[in-house]
Amino acid sequence: MNLTIENIVLVGSVLLLISIIVGKTSYKFGVPTLLLFLVVGMLAGSDGIGGIHFDNPQIAQFIGIVSLNFILFSGGLDTNWSTVKPILREGLALSTLGVLLTAVSLGLFVYYITDFTIYESLLLGSIVSSTDAAAVFSILRSKSLALKTNLRPTLELESGSNDPMAYVLTIAFLSLVINEDQGLLSVVPMLLRQMILGGIAGFLFGKLSKLIINKIELGFEGLYPVLVIALMFITFSATEFIGGNGFLAIYICAVYLGNQDLIHKQTILKMFDGLAWLMQIVLFLTLGLLVFPTQVVPFIGIGLMISLFLIFLARPIGVFISLMFFKMKMRRRFYISWVGLRGAVPIVFATYPLLAGIEKAHMIFNIVFFISLTSVLIQGTTLSIVARWLNVGLPDEEKPKQNMAGMISEIPKTAMKEIVIKPSCTAVNKKIVELGFPKNAIIAMIKRNDKFLTPKGATVINEGDTLVVLSEDEEGLDDVVRCLNSPN
Repeated sequence: MNLTIENIVLVGSVLLLISIIVGKTSYKFGVPTLLLFLVVGMLAGSDGIGGIHFDNPQIAQFIGIVSLNFILFSGGLDTNWSTVKPILREGLALSTLGVLLTAVSLGLFVYYITDFTIYESLLLGSIVSSTDAAAVFSILRSKSLALKTNLRPTLELESGSNDPMAYVLTIAFLSLVINEDQGLLSVVPMLLRQMILGGIAGFLFGKLSKLIINKIELGFEGLYPVLVIALMFITFSATEFIGGNGFLAIYICAVYLGNQDLIHKQTILKMFDGLAWLMQIVLFLTLGLLVFPTQVVPFIGIGLMISLFLIFLARPIGVFISLMFFKMKMRRRFYISWVGLRGAVPIVFATYPLLAGIEKAHMIFNIVFFISLTSVLIQGTTLSIVARWLNVGLPDEEKPKQNMAGMISEIPKTAMKEIVIKPSCTAVNKKIVELGFPKNAIIAMIKRNDKFLTPKGATVINEGDTLVVLSEDEEGLDDVVRCLNSPN
């Protein structure tokens, strides 16, 4: 079956429905959901029962880049700075030095066991050097895997921030494969430019996005997630235009926004959570359709050798060396090295050699696909088991009973105060989102002209308003008074 305008919506929606249904039951058998999405795509492809012919790396790459924008942005929005800050250095070491060491060690192994040139080998190593954000986020969160101390934020920070480094290395070594007369040092300026400009642009666009979101007054709440989507794509494309790393920029932008007071923030977070899942499904289905399993079979032997080396040697080398200067228990290092899931991102990166038309592009693509498949299958199905073996998981009685994200607070409010807004209050004519309201208190209700209003981030505080404030303790109420600059 060839995809046409007439049937693409029907085929796509049917595949999406099948993926959701299959994913719902997959964990009963301990199989990661993302692997099922990939298998559904393969079964629907040319070599499967669906017979859908799809062989367009350019479209697959476009879908991959768009999907990664949503996945990384959603992961950044969900990143709590207070939990990430204590392990920021470890996460950055893993996402930069760890990725580089993984790429180099795997590249050298590929060079010695294949007929690849050194640059082709390092290109393959770079493509699979980063852990996959989609795989790590979805498996850790859908399994509700509770880990001790700061292990989980470390893993999520690494997976969310290391794709940019792998992308830069992939582009760098691809250029060396195409232009073999260039030296290795010739790509260093490009590496530095990508990372530095990407980081700066991400932070600046984050501040600009916050200003736009909170200052613009849209007539409908549902338009705010659409506004954020537009800002996300502007951040990515503008950063790429000036030579920076767009993936790094949108992740930093999202982390900044996720830790700020935004109008309709919960609506935005919920919308992006759903979109991230949709993009993960679409991405894995697309890549499943792009792959021809019969073309992968000849590379199973070499692919298995490379995959096992990556899992048991290259990844641990990158983790242990990059973390050698940090105080961390050995079993935590082992677990971090095991959570080196490869998923859709390496397959997306493997489309770059295909579009560049290098000699071994198809071989690289099929090997990368097999590596991603085995990684999700071997590591993704054993995260809980290995956590128990290494004693890094929380006992069942200590696991959180429910996800409290998006709720007002995990601790019931025990103190209440009615605060009248006087003309001297600095809060007059300001939106609630602009107040810098204490995190341990909420405005439960606003009394205005004998009417009661439900406060939202965009609600403007007027002179004469009576705020019904709830807090965890009396100190929290004092913080509110200082925030409002109220004489009460």
